[in-house]
Amino acid sequence: MKGNGPRINRVGELRPSQLQHTFGIGSIVDLPRFSALVMGLDEWDISHTEQISEPRLLAAVQERAGKQVSTLRLPPYVPEEHGNMFGEWTRVGVPVEVFPRFLRCPYCRHLGPIESTLFKLRANPNRPDLVRVVHESCPVAKAKAPAAMPVRFMLACEAGHLDDFPWDYYVHKGASCGKTLLQFGERGVSGDAASVFVTCVSCNARRSMAPAFGREAAKHLPRCRGRHPHLRSFDPYCDVTPRAIGLGASNLWFPFKVAVVSIPEAEDPLLVEVERQWTQLRGLSSVEQVAGARAFAPEKFVGFGIADDAEILAAITRFRHRATAAPSADAADVLGPEWEVLTDHRRAPRDHPDFRIEPRRVASEWRDQLTEVLAVTRLREVSALLGFTRIVAPNELGDGRYESGLKIAPLSHSTHTWVPCAETRGEGVFLRLLEKRVADWEKRVTRHEAVLRLRQGHRQWCAQRNVDADSDWRPPRYTLLHTLAHALIRAFALECGYSASGIRERIYAREGMAGLLLYTAAPDSEGTLGGLVRLADPEMLALVLKQALGDAGLCSSDPMCAEHRPDNDRTVHGAACHACLFAAETSCERGNRFLDRKLLVPTFGGAESAFFPAP
Repeated sequence: MKGNGPRINRVGELRPSQLQHTFGIGSIVDLPRFSALVMGLDEWDISHTEQISEPRLLAAVQERAGKQVSTLRLPPYVPEEHGNMFGEWTRVGVPVEVFPRFLRCPYCRHLGPIESTLFKLRANPNRPDLVRVVHESCPVAKAKAPAAMPVRFMLACEAGHLDDFPWDYYVHKGASCGKTLLQFGERGVSGDAASVFVTCVSCNARRSMAPAFGREAAKHLPRCRGRHPHLRSFDPYCDVTPRAIGLGASNLWFPFKVAVVSIPEAEDPLLVEVERQWTQLRGLSSVEQVAGARAFAPEKFVGFGIADDAEILAAITRFRHRATAAPSADAADVLGPEWEVLTDHRRAPRDHPDFRIEPRRVASEWRDQLTEVLAVTRLREVSALLGFTRIVAPNELGDGRYESGLKIAPLSHSTHTWVPCAETRGEGVFLRLLEKRVADWEKRVTRHEAVLRLRQGHRQWCAQRNVDADSDWRPPRYTLLHTLAHALIRAFALECGYSASGIRERIYAREGMAGLLLYTAAPDSEGTLGGLVRLADPEMLALVLKQALGDAGLCSSDPMCAEHRPDNDRTVHGAACHACLFAAETSCERGNRFLDRKLLVPTFGGAESAFFPAP
């Protein structure tokens, strides 16, 4: 990562996957001594970005972001040269800017923008973690220039805008004194808004931060300026009411992304190898070029075995033709191809470096509900960031599509032809429920009180967010599979050695589909170490499944949890809470919506709607 300014300064490090899920474009990274905003794609240097090939993901991105997007790229990166603090690797990274721009001195309590002459960025090429902004000529700390701290209040709106808090406007209640000199102070140790004060030393105006966060906060704040600091731009007009938000708030940034599990399409071993190394081989168009590349880097061609240069070129040409062919009507379907390969083993390659599945026997006591169990010993997930939202999370649908009409903040000022991606490798377990059993259960519960209340709560939830309730509604089988996935995530975490937040879900719940994939992935090339795959063995899965369903039948918050009515509080979950089913946002694809233990197992709320009998 690099910081912009008079010169380039390294200020920290992030993993590529963090730039997709946690600290993407437009988000604020909390560094050891200040905070920084990740800038837009216009300022990224793509000369050090690696292009990756994933046709299914590219087709899905083009459907959502436009046909002008032609490439998927990893973040810019150059391997670190140990001992060389002035090498090229120190100047390559993701651009960031100090944000919020207002800082405060912990000694004299001065509050002002970083553009003022009182604050200065001090770099440290050898220790990026020591880069800081200092308050020069502090009247209190005379012997040294103390490190300035980022002020922890900003303005944001649901249109994706972010701005510095209007300190001058706020302390003077809309009318500046013309000689503003601000101080920031706190009273007591609680840290709440009522204990924080901003003072204008010039006119002695003083105000608590409590009104900025109260019920009538809009009366005390100016209208939104439509600022996109990651693009250095302002929208001409924004009619969304801004709100004060704290630095580090969980609703400050939500990624708007799409991800696919890489499904190899090639059976030919040469095509498989070309697909694996496509970014390095895509430029080769003649036998002479293949021979030259082979002589220069022979280790790259070990996977081609005894194939000669002409055969390798033919494979490259075939793969290029397939990659550039016009996508089919369903090319942007994210889950369909995955389901077909997972349920039809003949379509899966036998020994692909990025995808391998091994069928497991279903334990006899679960054959009435489960029809198939797979150990996914090799798995590759590729995700692309398309934009982001603030305040309200994107309404991500279970089939990989996104609801139109959301206020998605852009990644660049101009039309971009590429999107940032991240790839991770790992392992997983795939479970497929008996379709006939699911279909019969779904007919039985469609008019059940639990489903009707969930749908009413969903309508109210969508109405609050101007979302089409009919297009966002998921059938009862989705709630069943989603609830089962969350119950298994908690049970798997106790057995496999990974944290619950490190296990992700993928739900296949369309008509004719009734399955789920629980997987874990790591950003390194080796993936993970088999702890999750081991749970696919019949004896282990039987025990863990029994434990998961037993735990789901009883919650420490029962009977309040079991009797929860989503139509009363406009939520999209029935019997579910943090004590029993809720999962981290890194694990859940639907933000802990469409969960209900009553549809999974018997609970205090009843047994007639449960799919599984009492364990």
